[in-house]
Amino acid sequence: MTILVVGATGKTGRRVVPQLRAEGNEVRAASRSGEVRFDWNEPAGWAAVLEGVRAVYLVAPDDPAPTEGFVKQAVQAGVERFVVLSGRGIDQADKDAWAGMREGERAVAASGVGWTVLRANNFNQNFSEDLWREPVLAGRLALPIGAVGEPFIDVQDIAEVAALALTGDGHSGQVYDLSGPESLTFAEAARIIADVRGKPIEYVELSPAEYREELLAAGYPAEAVEALDKMFAGMRQGFLNEPTDTVEKLLGRPATTFAQYAEDVWRTS
Repeated sequence: MTILVVGATGKTGRRVVPQLRAEGNEVRAASRSGEVRFDWNEPAGWAAVLEGVRAVYLVAPDDPAPTEGFVKQAVQAGVERFVVLSGRGIDQADKDAWAGMREGERAVAASGVGWTVLRANNFNQNFSEDLWREPVLAGRLALPIGAVGEPFIDVQDIAEVAALALTGDGHSGQVYDLSGPESLTFAEAARIIADVRGKPIEYVELSPAEYREELLAAGYPAEAVEALDKMFAGMRQGFLNEPTDTVEKLLGRPATTFAQYAEDVWRTS
């Protein structure tokens, strides 16, 4: 069968694609700038992307509006299975937070075909590819989180679980909470990276108001500031800090530690 990976150039998608191909699957890697063009704002192009597809790895857009239409069209085109990336604790977070992921979960659950939801903790790779890369490189990580722990998960672990759910049996209707094997504070995570790099990283505790001010001053859009503010508000409640053993149960090996990630990514950086 052909498997469609939506968001194939994103942090998870660009690992899901080679994982599936290494296992011998036919993959259509789709994104605005990928092998196959896909744009959430161009529904006229969806039919060609979905032709012959039987399973979809879905990273829903922040804007929830187009997701239901895409899922319905996918089912009409013959898709029999969805695996959707979501966020751990979304069921306990502010009801106005993460509207895109919520709609992704809702749409696939209502699709009438097989579906699996992957609810993941913050990624290890957020420190090297996204949110916190520049602060780490600058030697100052300033956040409003305090001593609450986070069992950061490696994106490659997510990719392997996604490939399993897309191609294996017994995952339909399952919601998997995915985390790393240990809970670390952000200050502890910064120290691990600093030790590997041999360069200091100062962790600074901010109030939520100070954090919002710093983000706005750095040029973040107001919508992104609001989303991050809500994310940290949920994290401060502590319902994401306990590790799960789901990765180990599904893959038959321990989840990747943050220390191993740091060695692999930051040793020569």
